[in-house]
Amino acid sequence: MWSVLIVDDSEGNVRLVEALLAPDRHAVRTAADGEEALRLVRAHPPDLVLMDVMMPRVDGYASCRAIKEDPTTRLIPVVLLTALNDTASRLRGLEAGADDFVSKPFDGPELRARVRSLLRIKGYTDDLDSAESAILDLALTIEARDGTTGGHCKRLAQYAAGLGRTLGLEYRSDLFEAATMLQPSMRSQ
Repeated sequence: MWSVLIVDDSEGNVRLVEALLAPDRHAVRTAADGEEALRLVRAHPPDLVLMDVMMPRVDGYASCRAIKEDPTTRLIPVVLLTALNDTASRLRGLEAGADDFVSKPFDGPELRARVRSLLRIKGYTDDLDSAESAILDLALTIEARDGTTGGHCKRLAQYAAGLGRTLGLEYRSDLFEAATMLQPSMRSQ
């Protein structure tokens, strides 16, 4: 069962989206604005966020950007729900990191299809993340068994992350993990 967070300041829109998703039996939570949504995403990350653009306090653009800039939540798909159909609004959403847009008024079958598609991709991403963790654990286990390497993986990974930081690259933790996994001594074993 997938978890979906619906964020909209209109109770009627929230209930409509809940009703449209009901046949797929997702675990649905709701938030009335972007500020509340960010608290919920940090406390209990959902598998997908459906978020209105125009809301009080923190709008959908700012909330989406915050979700996508946080390394722990950046892979959560965010769909912006909007009555704004102009190109500038959609570009602003893409720049904020939105994975998709659904126009209001909702077309039920289209919304459900988009949700299913993004959740399928999220499942693949989660599978890859689990495989990456297993590979990292294996690399560290191999190093631990070889007394002559003593921390080599960690040092090399720290150098890679430092180089990334110096070059201004994002996701330095990815560089750290990649360096740990791709060492020549690890590949030959």
